[in-house]
Amino acid sequence: MRLTQRSAWFHAMLRLTLPSAILFLTPKAHGADVTLGIIGPHEYDLPVDFKPFNVLVQYGDGNAAGSTYNSLGQRQARGGSHTWAGMTKYVHFRSFEAIPHVGFAFELIQTESYSLADGTNYGGLGPTIVGPAAWFKPNKHSTFGIQTFMQTVVGTRDATSPNYWSNISSFIFDYEWKHFSFDGDAGTVAGAARHVKGGHTYSPGVVFYTNLRFSWKATKLFEPFFALDWQNMKGTYDRTASQYMDDSNSREITLGAGAMFNISKHFSFTTRYSHSVDGRNIPESNAYYVKVVYLW
Repeated sequence: MRLTQRSAWFHAMLRLTLPSAILFLTPKAHGADVTLGIIGPHEYDLPVDFKPFNVLVQYGDGNAAGSTYNSLGQRQARGGSHTWAGMTKYVHFRSFEAIPHVGFAFELIQTESYSLADGTNYGGLGPTIVGPAAWFKPNKHSTFGIQTFMQTVVGTRDATSPNYWSNISSFIFDYEWKHFSFDGDAGTVAGAARHVKGGHTYSPGVVFYTNLRFSWKATKLFEPFFALDWQNMKGTYDRTASQYMDDSNSREITLGAGAMFNISKHFSFTTRYSHSVDGRNIPESNAYYVKVVYLW
C-alpha cells in the first residue's frame, strides 16, 4: 500500500541521522574506527520542502581489538585494546521558502569515550563537533548533498583531546527501490597543525573515507543491511624535523551486517557488527554499534 504524504514524511524523518565521527589523530596514535562508520541504512534518505523539526540521536560503539595490522598489512595478535565511544547529537532540520526543494540541517554533537588497555583505563568527554548539511533530490527516489563539520580542540582530559582543529566533510547520497535501498558517503578529514608544548609541531595526515550501506526492506518494522567501510590516512608530518613519522600512515577496510527496527514513527533502533578484512598500521576493528533515534 502506498504511504500517505504525511506518513512517508515521518518515515523519512525517523531514519534521518546525519552522522559525524570522533578522530584522535595524535602523533603517537592512529584514529580508531573508520570515519563515519556509525551510519546505518537510509542515513541520507532525506526530504525537502518540510516544516522545521528536531532529532535527538544517541550513538554507541565498542571495539575489542585483540590484534593489529603492521606496516606490511600483516595481522598480529598484539597491541589491541578495548574501547567504548558514544555521541549524543541534537539536530535541527529546516527548509526555506526562498530556497525551494533544498533541505538543511545543523548539528551539535558531544562525544564520549572510554579505553581499557595494558592494565590502564581512562575515559571522559571528547571534543565537540558542530556543522551544517544541505541536500536536494534529483528525483523522488534519490538524494544528493554535502555535509561539513568542525571538531574542536579539547575534551575533559588530555587522553580524550585531539589538541588541534579538524574538518570532516563529505558528499552524501541515497537511492530507494521498492524493496531495497543503497546509500553512503565519501569524504575527507583535514586537521590543523598540532603544537606540542616544548616539543615539535606536527601536521596530521589527511584522511579519505567512504561508508556504504545496502539494505533489504523486509517489513515495515525490520530491515537487515550490509555495510562496507574504507579509510586511508596519509602519514603524520613532523614539521620541526621536516620528515614523516615512521609507520604513521594507515588504512582499513571493514565488512559488517546489522538490522534496523522502525519501532514507531518517532522512534527507531539500529544495531550492527563489523570486522576488519584488511589493514595497515592500525588496530583491527572487531566492533559492535547501536543507534537510538527520537524525533519530535
